Amino acid sequence: MEISVIISTYNSEDLLQKVLWGYHNQTFNNFELVIADDGSKESTKILIENFQKITNFPITHVWQEDNGFQKSKILNKAILECKAPYIIMSDGDCIPKYNFVEVHNSKKKEGYFISGGYFKLSKNISELIDKETILSGSCFKLKWLKKNGLKKSFRNNKLTEKKLKAGVLNTLTPTKATWNGHNSSGWKKDIIAVNGFDERMQYGGQDRELGERLVNYGIKPKQLRYSAIVVHLDHPRGYENKKSWEINNNIRKYTRKYNIIYSPFGLIKHGVSA
Repeated sequence: MEISVIISTYNSEDLLQKVLWGYHNQTFNNFELVIADDGSKESTKILIENFQKITNFPITHVWQEDNGFQKSKILNKAILECKAPYIIMSDGDCIPKYNFVEVHNSKKKEGYFISGGYFKLSKNISELIDKETILSGSCFKLKWLKKNGLKKSFRNNKLTEKKLKAGVLNTLTPTKATWNGHNSSGWKKDIIAVNGFDERMQYGGQDRELGERLVNYGIKPKQLRYSAIVVHLDHPRGYENKKSWEINNNIRKYTRKYNIIYSPFGLIKHGVSA
């Protein structure tokens, strides 16, 4: 097993099913899928069990009891379940492009983590996407997206099929390469060395904070926002709140100011040390 892919989910079976079809359609198949489930109901378990019967990759369902937004905690548990030395992380509302895992695998390098890109879709386009449009690749093609209401924008370049163009845009983009929960990857040993996610952090920037500690540890970010792509399905976010953003921002400021590498609020409580 070369790659472990972690995706997070919470009571979003319709979105998760679309994402699972995206991974079923990958050009690179030597990976496992680890689903980090922050307390979903039985219907999510049933969906995963049914998909396990038809998929061409192993799936591990890591579940914890619903106790509010505890994504950092379930991601840490999922990290421990990963069998491969290299981990890709994304979300259960992000459908991977057909070559998503292949790109991450081909570009992985010791001493680096990868920062991929995502393409936000409108609500109406998100609802139009189904198994057929995922397996055919239509939902990643500008022709189909424009036909269904996508407006002209420079960001549409994220869906380019030209490798050379994507490489140039990766180099020229002013956007900083960061660890993003929707699309990033790195070596498991590096993630464990910084003790994973800080479990004090709820919604808002907990992924960025992990990346900041990786950088403090000496790991360099690699920009692939035009090469490694997921499309993001629009949906409500009932878990977003101002207080969690304030708490997380203060933790991130401390991490940056004091060059923190190891979080005492992470993986070690689950029995793993650096």
